[in-house]
Amino acid sequence: MIMDRIALIIAIIGALNWGSIGLFRFDIVAWLLGGQAAVGSRIVYTIVALAGIWCVSLLFRAREKFQALDE
Repeated sequence: MIMDRIALIIAIIGALNWGSIGLFRFDIVAWLLGGQAAVGSRIVYTIVALAGIWCVSLLFRAREKFQALDE
């Protein structure tokens, strides 16, 4: 499903941003969009959070597929 791939890509981008914060104390999103409190940054952070929530559903769907194969 295309939405799954989009959510996964966005979650990976968010993870890379968190990695840069953890390793280098550098927030790429805030740097690009004018700070953490900027509207653009907050929108990006919200989109990444929604993508992460969507990716949680991938875990449960994968489990359901394996259970269906076992039956």
